[in-house]
Amino acid sequence: MQTKAVFGIILALKGKSMLFYTDLHIHSKYSRATSKNCDLEELALWAEKKGLSLISTGDFTHPAWFNEIKEKLIPAGNGVFRLKPEIEKRIFKGSEPVKFILSVEISTIYKKWDKTRKVHHVVFMPNLHSAENFRNKLGAIGNINSDGRPILGLDSRNLLETVLDSGEGAYIIPAHIWTPWFSVLGSKSGFDSIEDCYDDLSDYIFAVETGLSSDPEMNWHVSKLDKFRLVSNSDAHSPSKLAREATVFDHNPDYFTLMHALKTGEGYVGTVEFFPEEGKYHEDGHRKCNVCMTPEETKKHNGICPVCGKPVTIGVSYRVNELSDRKEIITPPPTAGKVFSLVPLPEILAEIMQVGPSSKSVALEYERLVGKFGSELSILQNIPLDELSKSSEMLGEGISRLRAGKVIKQAGYDGEYGVIKLFNEDELVKKKLYKSKIKYRHS
Repeated sequence: MQTKAVFGIILALKGKSMLFYTDLHIHSKYSRATSKNCDLEELALWAEKKGLSLISTGDFTHPAWFNEIKEKLIPAGNGVFRLKPEIEKRIFKGSEPVKFILSVEISTIYKKWDKTRKVHHVVFMPNLHSAENFRNKLGAIGNINSDGRPILGLDSRNLLETVLDSGEGAYIIPAHIWTPWFSVLGSKSGFDSIEDCYDDLSDYIFAVETGLSSDPEMNWHVSKLDKFRLVSNSDAHSPSKLAREATVFDHNPDYFTLMHALKTGEGYVGTVEFFPEEGKYHEDGHRKCNVCMTPEETKKHNGICPVCGKPVTIGVSYRVNELSDRKEIITPPPTAGKVFSLVPLPEILAEIMQVGPSSKSVALEYERLVGKFGSELSILQNIPLDELSKSSEMLGEGISRLRAGKVIKQAGYDGEYGVIKLFNEDELVKKKLYKSKIKYRHS
């Protein structure tokens, strides 16, 4: 069953109400394998380009990053922060400044029930005092200085207790819950339920993050997840990756209204998603052997790679099927929100122009389009197609197909991102005309 909904339609149904986009799980330059450009100014700048109202700071347990947070951000009320006025003036020219909330991803590695567990959690704090309390508690347990996403030998249940003890309003959202290696339900080191992971404190979990390799519809097949609100975030390791997934509200959220919306559904609209096939752990396989298999093929081969004879990495699709107790979704659960799957604009431009997403020509055209139409999320979802077609016939056609869910999918597996295309190869003959127009504009 297809339950995708274009947020432009939702906006029309809501009359004059606006939608607000948030990205609540990101990283700073102090996390491993992240861009050196992940500072607060650059993150705010790219959040505006993407169309986000609120982003997380990420990594607040790291001492150097926490100092930057205290130096550059000021409280803006109700648990949110903003850049100092002199910094905002350099970044935002007439637009509403992007706000921040305090968060950090924590990796816990420990043994439980004779199995090593590796679970990632996104921790949220309502103010600097609570964040400082939490940092001090973690510092007494393990090393929080070497990585923006600290790794601790701490049971997930005990981490949650530490979070709750750090200040009123602090909470955890389990991160990318299906990822094979590092998640609460992952095939390699996870559990079979949220309750198994957090024990007697599991009632304090009210939302879970679907991750790039699953979407809400996949999660709706598992009835044990019905009571949790589903969120999506970018887990960005560079500013340009912000908003590749996002969580959407019908009010401009602060820390406490956001938490209330996730607990009750009041103000929660839904999520912006990757097509899950684009996630790098959607299907099963072996990247080194160039082997990608569906769950059915994996079962046929008894989980063994047909090339090297070793066990394959079991992906998200297989794992969801394993825990699923619903074959068909007749009615989404009451916690369900609206869903819109997208392809990042740089990837669409790269496909049309037949160059890499990080190329200079894509960057120039991206900046031109965002400057003209307002933000990437607006372009992907709300700008009238005839307006987009005036900029490029192929761009208008591509966005039209995206909004209708008419995409070509090549699934990711074993750490290899999948590929989502909007055009067949023979259609891209037109790209020469588009490319010549781009060169003319920027010459």
